[in-house]
Amino acid sequence: MTEPKIYVAGHKGMVGSAIVRALKAQGHTRFVTRTHAELDLTNQAAVREFFEKEKPDQVYLAAAKVGGIHANNTYPADFIYQNLMVQANVIDAAFQNGVQKLLFLGSSCIYPRMAEQPLREDALLTGPLEPTNEPYAIAKIAGIKLCESYNRQYGQSHGVDYRSVMPTNLYGPGDNYHPENSHVIPALIRRFHEAKVSQAPSVTIWGTGTPKREFLYVDDMAAASVHVMNLPKALYDQHTSPMQSHINVGYGEDVTIAQVAQTVAQTVGYSGRIEFDTSKPDGTPRKWMDSSRLNSLGWQAQVPLQQGLAQAYADFLKTP
Repeated sequence: MTEPKIYVAGHKGMVGSAIVRALKAQGHTRFVTRTHAELDLTNQAAVREFFEKEKPDQVYLAAAKVGGIHANNTYPADFIYQNLMVQANVIDAAFQNGVQKLLFLGSSCIYPRMAEQPLREDALLTGPLEPTNEPYAIAKIAGIKLCESYNRQYGQSHGVDYRSVMPTNLYGPGDNYHPENSHVIPALIRRFHEAKVSQAPSVTIWGTGTPKREFLYVDDMAAASVHVMNLPKALYDQHTSPMQSHINVGYGEDVTIAQVAQTVAQTVGYSGRIEFDTSKPDGTPRKWMDSSRLNSLGWQAQVPLQQGLAQAYADFLKTP
């Protein structure tokens, strides 16, 4: 059997680059990649031309417009439009060019704001979404449904097998440390590092510090993605259903924002006070994923938070 030619969309991003690392570690050498400057995935004609020329065998769809609560709230039109276009263009062009295996990467924000914890796959579409990131969540739900619809229509006739994984909050090498548009862990790493350098007496965190979040190291996510992509179809089908085919990827336990702030401060070596601005919003009280479906399929997270944060901080120090 010849080695598959693998297209990783978003290979420069945190998750895409981790997937490339994971595949290389398994001995894969036939990759096709394009930077955003080389291929605009929102451009349908360009995406079709790329697929016709390159003819990949497998696709990991890790390209997305992502951001924290501030970015999602400020640019809702960008988040829904760009993500919908990227997904529709890549998934359809993959199908039109004979790609039978594709893995779509979603997000835990697809679940209703007040869904029961831990978040199970069957909670999808059972209630209203978190308003601050609803446009992004809607796009990601559409991505899952695109994969399912192509499977239902073309699974038997064309051997199409498009799968979806929903990660919890990710962090690690290649993260975005932007002061305003970053997620919680990279934002905390930057703030504690800057406070250490300037010898600031205290760092103030938004909210009460009581909400709980689950964090997964990005190389764990990449390992899970490759694991799910390579599961035998019969086994994958046994654990999913045609209209509920996505699989959660979580660490397995969550921590409070206060705990994660303290752990980041220790990792960075900041010894000042941590204060909480309780006039600022907390967001969803808890977002904890039920990963039992994936665990029963033979995958478990490997990297504990302290180890992962040490590696993330080392990466931050190398970031220009």
